[in-house]
Amino acid sequence: MTGLGDDPFVTAVKPLVDAMGGEMLPPGDAGPDDVVLAWKGEDVLAVRLPQLADSLDRILLALERKEGKPLAELDRKAKQEVVRALEARGAFAVRHGVETVAAALGVSRFTVYNYLNRTT
Repeated sequence: MTGLGDDPFVTAVKPLVDAMGGEMLPPGDAGPDDVVLAWKGEDVLAVRLPQLADSLDRILLALERKEGKPLAELDRKAKQEVVRALEARGAFAVRHGVETVAAALGVSRFTVYNYLNRTT
């Protein structure tokens, strides 16, 4: 957070920016694709958002941390729950999303599609 000081707004949004894999910058360093956040009429912070593919990798790593083991070691039911959670977060809208998830789960693309088509 170099150049951002100890602003309480910056401190408040840091966990969110970290969770989504963004990068915090001084507002003057913002590029055209960065999001500048203002508080009380003053630009306080710029956020550089990650690429979607990087976000999927970050989500998969977070799920592994939550589960306490590699996703490939989960049982079938847990893998199905992971696929449903990822679908809800838009993971399969990302190019090669199915392939990326299949590799992380240690299953085939066909299996991921089957999990997506399951209603229970």
